[in-house]
Amino acid sequence: MNLLEKARKYEALHGAEVAAEERPLFHISAQVGWLNDPNGFSFYKGKYHQFFQYHPYSNHWGPMHWGHCVSDDMTKWEYLPAVLAPDQPYETGCFSGSALTLDDGRQLFMYTSHLDHVYEDGSTGVTETQSLAFGDGLNYEKYEGNPVITAADLPEGASSADFRDPKIWREEDGTYACVTVGRDLATDEGQVYLFRSPDAIHWTYEQTLEKSGMVYGDMWECPDFFRLDGKDVLLVGCMNMCAPSEDFRPGNCVIAIIGEYDRATKTWKHESIQALDMGFDFYASQTMVGPDGRCLLSGWMESVESGSCIRHGAKWQCMLSYPRELHVKDGRIYQLPVREIEKYYQNPVTVDEPAFCGTQSYAGVSGRVLDLTAEVSFEDSACKTFAMKFAADSRFETVVSYDTAAGKLTVNRMKAGGHHDIANLRTFPVKLHDGKLKLRLLLDRFSGELFLNDGEYAFSLTLYETPQDAQDIVFMADAPVALHIEKHDIVID
Repeated sequence: MNLLEKARKYEALHGAEVAAEERPLFHISAQVGWLNDPNGFSFYKGKYHQFFQYHPYSNHWGPMHWGHCVSDDMTKWEYLPAVLAPDQPYETGCFSGSALTLDDGRQLFMYTSHLDHVYEDGSTGVTETQSLAFGDGLNYEKYEGNPVITAADLPEGASSADFRDPKIWREEDGTYACVTVGRDLATDEGQVYLFRSPDAIHWTYEQTLEKSGMVYGDMWECPDFFRLDGKDVLLVGCMNMCAPSEDFRPGNCVIAIIGEYDRATKTWKHESIQALDMGFDFYASQTMVGPDGRCLLSGWMESVESGSCIRHGAKWQCMLSYPRELHVKDGRIYQLPVREIEKYYQNPVTVDEPAFCGTQSYAGVSGRVLDLTAEVSFEDSACKTFAMKFAADSRFETVVSYDTAAGKLTVNRMKAGGHHDIANLRTFPVKLHDGKLKLRLLLDRFSGELFLNDGEYAFSLTLYETPQDAQDIVFMADAPVALHIEKHDIVID
């Protein structure tokens, strides 16, 4: 039995042992075992395809496969069999990559072949190269000429051990381009390399597009380069970042660099840099262009730092974020959940409180699978602190609060049930707009995603250890404010 067939049989058998209520409702989780980076996010043959880094045999990271889900609307997902396993002499892991549709109707994967070496003296090493696979949305064949980009194609001084995560696209003239990450051996800084190809098979290094400078982390991962709303955007996953300001989060996180790339002169000038997500749990993002032209983003809803905090008895570990639509506005990436979620709205509740004060919950405003928006107006108010508890009961809670004097928002999950010493408290600046703060909360059993001020900021967090019957939502203000709430349950048959 080959490695891919083995993985497919294993996931079909053991994935069926996981009851539907043990999973999130509309976020992708591993069918069984471990999931990390989203890969090959694409629209192909009339469906959205989400592939992902996958180790079916354990709920810990292991030899990487590619898992596979499909959907008509990015909300109700169906598992399909795994598509890649590390079954070639040049790879012990099929690492991250991307997908596009070729003129002949086939789907192309470009991914990293990761190879662990064990030498005769017992020492070990790593080589990473870039490979291709061609398929039909269900089965894929690896290109016989793999790998197609090797250390020989890298600029002088680049590491062959940290060279991965190709994001491929097609240019308007029909040629192909991709970005990968790499590492400079002399400085240890992460880099983004730009390659070009006439046919997606034969590749030439063109330039080093960007470097971390050891300011935005050291090694980089999962690059993405695209045009959006008249700007060029570079996304990278920063490893081991010491936050340069309180507008960023430390650790392993994603930053967005917005600027202009002159293709004639091959000049890249960046204008602004931001954290893509301020949350405890977000990394390794990837975008695609939807069939209607929207720029759509998926991310790993986990952090490297907490990736070893496995739930007791878990049959699967880690999720992907709910897909987001991106825009550039006022020099900043704005992001909101894709509108398809509205198809599954039920049980709407609206609350209007022109002078809300104290501590209050509302009938029908509770639950763990919902989309809730709370708009707070502080105009002419003496309110110092507004807060909202969710996934709460008498023992457990997660709290988002806003300090009006400091202009800062805090998310606190110290009492969410976790028993690991990981990031559970974060404070960062958030501006009011016309004296108002808008909070949108997307809850899905084991996670929450916050979108502030119509997508100006995003904050992702997991809630694995908060009991599912902790469903209360409570609002608090220390002086009167105008409060408007809209809540919808999300129900998928």
